[in-house]
Amino acid sequence: MKRESTLTCPHCGHAERLVMPVDACVVCYECSACGARLSPRAGDCCVFCSYGDVPCPPVQAQGKCCAGR
Repeated sequence: MKRESTLTCPHCGHAERLVMPVDACVVCYECSACGARLSPRAGDCCVFCSYGDVPCPPVQAQGKCCAGR
């Protein structure tokens, strides 16, 4: 299972390599370059699934996130 993902801001294009939590969704993230608040796109459980190059660990492991939410 991959624990790191490169999150790319859709507003400014800034990319940042981050460690993802194993057992939680990250539903809000503030871009360190432009300050934009990122939220998951419709149908995604977290910002890593929406804007990362690797989906979050629960999705990697189960194909779904957060115990079926």
